[in-house]
Amino acid sequence: MSALGRLDRQIFARVAAAEPPGVQAVLPRLSRAANHSRLWLASAGAIAALGGRPGRRAAARGVAALALASLTSNVFVKYAARRERPLIDGVPLARRLASPPRSSSFPSGHAASAAAFATGVALESGRIGATVAPVAAAVAASRVYVGVHYPADVLVGCALGVGAALITHRWWPRRPADTGLRHHSAAAPALPGGAGLVVVVNESAGQGGSDAARLRELLPEAEVRERTEDGDLLELLDEAAALAAERGGALGICGGDGSVNAAAARAVARRVPLAVFPGGTLNHFALDTGIDSFENTVEAVAEGRAIAVDLARVRPVGRATGPTTHFVNTFSIGLYPELVRAREALEGRIGKWPSAVVSLARVLRTGRPIEVEINGRPQRLWLLFAGNGLYSPEGFAPAHRTQLDDGLLDVRTVRADRRLARTRVVLAALTGTLGNSGVYAAARLPRLRLSGLGEDNALAYDGEAGPAPDDLLVDKHPRPLTVYRRR
Repeated sequence: MSALGRLDRQIFARVAAAEPPGVQAVLPRLSRAANHSRLWLASAGAIAALGGRPGRRAAARGVAALALASLTSNVFVKYAARRERPLIDGVPLARRLASPPRSSSFPSGHAASAAAFATGVALESGRIGATVAPVAAAVAASRVYVGVHYPADVLVGCALGVGAALITHRWWPRRPADTGLRHHSAAAPALPGGAGLVVVVNESAGQGGSDAARLRELLPEAEVRERTEDGDLLELLDEAAALAAERGGALGICGGDGSVNAAAARAVARRVPLAVFPGGTLNHFALDTGIDSFENTVEAVAEGRAIAVDLARVRPVGRATGPTTHFVNTFSIGLYPELVRAREALEGRIGKWPSAVVSLARVLRTGRPIEVEINGRPQRLWLLFAGNGLYSPEGFAPAHRTQLDDGLLDVRTVRADRRLARTRVVLAALTGTLGNSGVYAAARLPRLRLSGLGEDNALAYDGEAGPAPDDLLVDKHPRPLTVYRRR
């Protein structure tokens, strides 16, 4: 036996045989609570419910890291290592557990899961991670104390867990705290107290009445209108935009990306600035623009500080008919519109996030490629994505933008005319290597013409889905959108 092996067993014997006051009851219970990751899944639920948007992201990354670490340690490494459980004088020491595990000792799956969850949470929120870390450390230590793992098992498990959390960046990049947004200033009226500002609150997108009450408190001179569940958001926005233009003020919107999309089109049409209050489940446009709170927008409105932002549009051309739609974030055809439609059909019954997971599994199994002409060239694709501005990083999971007025579309395609294209794109996405895959292509273009889509195809824009004209043009609106933002 090596010197390190002897040291490992000596440390184990001392820790496992110790009976410090107060620990005998706590650590075994904590160890049992972490069985099958119950402790971490319950913690993720609490963090998501109480931590706001940062909490939801932290919980999601923590669970993703946990799943990867558990798979790696319990399925692959344990069966390759096959190390026996600890013994003292030939007797298993795991007497503090009601049912000691029978699998291999190396590495500690509990330690791997604990470290993965804590690290994943900390990557999104250092504050929440600091709360979770001591509990994760106690769970890891408990595995030695209850006698089922040597210290080396726990240390290697922790290393695997940390590595699993860091690997999640390969397919789910973290949004930087400061994206370094490059922008151009735009003229906008200063509206102290919100005088001249007409704000529409989309109740279905966020906290509804509580958001409206908060806005009335922050902007006592503004007119705040609430869209009820049965109300027509577009009609309400039309009225608010007309009133804002008449008063020489601005249009405000409180909601998610879909609400911002609808408000942006009306603000440009009426030539009024837009005040965005991030009140939806997802607020990608607000985050990319650097608007992270109601107070941020309130300050910019009072001082008349604003920036210019591109507004992208989708128009039927040739003999095609249909309305012009706009997007502030992304546009796509192929699998993603199918995913949106399937999710919308399920979310009323099982909720938004579970429906997204179920829908993704269905679409990957049953989806079919689309035939389309891109700028006159026939293509067979699984997916076409167009971003309103350049998204970073490259690959399957674009996370943020650093410029919103460059006049270009970030176009990415996943080809379906290559052998095993669907399998290759899934594997490349999981390993974070899609940017180097032969089924993936990217370009930056001022406009994009798509022809020959057919009646069965759909398009998606800013999380919404709709029918696709047979012949359409994707480009930028000639007038920029003016958005209030602290510079």
